Amino acid sequence: MCVVIPVWNEGKVIRKTINDVLKIYPFVVCVNDGSTDNTAAEILKTKAVLINHPLNMRQGSALQTGIEYGLQFTSVEYFVTFDADGQHQISDVVAMHKVLNKGQHDIVLGSRFLGKSINMPRIKKILFKAAVLFTNIFSGIKLTDTHNGLRMFNRRFAENLNLIFPGMAHASEILDKVGRGKWRYKEVPVTIHYNDYTNTKGQSVLNMINVVSDLLLSRVSR
Repeated sequence: MCVVIPVWNEGKVIRKTINDVLKIYPFVVCVNDGSTDNTAAEILKTKAVLINHPLNMRQGSALQTGIEYGLQFTSVEYFVTFDADGQHQISDVVAMHKVLNKGQHDIVLGSRFLGKSINMPRIKKILFKAAVLFTNIFSGIKLTDTHNGLRMFNRRFAENLNLIFPGMAHASEILDKVGRGKWRYKEVPVTIHYNDYTNTKGQSVLNMINVVSDLLLSRVSR
């Protein structure tokens, strides 16, 4: 199992996030995406692999870098994408692992709307629901949560991923690839914890508009 964590200016919380994951999964790859704080130094205090992007190339690029690193190790069967800010729960990863281990799916996707979203601001809920509607239309698959960063997939899916969009549109891009490639998928309930720190991160209205623009451009240029 390779747990990939894209990181940008998360020096306050990244060490705790990593150490929680390491309690169960020893192979953690952190891609420090051009952070300007003490993120790199905090990662080096853990047993995670540190990969540095010299510039902020955005989350999609950081995930692709981490996945490509993990693919170098033939023993890695599964990959997990995991947020750096502490929103995700390692217990949910364990549950997703059990589902994927059955061999009936290629990718398992976390859903906060099947599970719990604790202290989620109303504006975020509206934005995520809008993203669900848009992405389901364009991807051809039906999900309840389309921009959840917690997902697990097998090696074959990882080898065929090759993310193009560097920013947050990568989440919809992944689902588009699932639909077009006829990959076997399953949603599972997960719990996302929001607090004052995490609520300063993530999707904004402008960012969601950029996501839509990127995806429309990809459809036109295909």
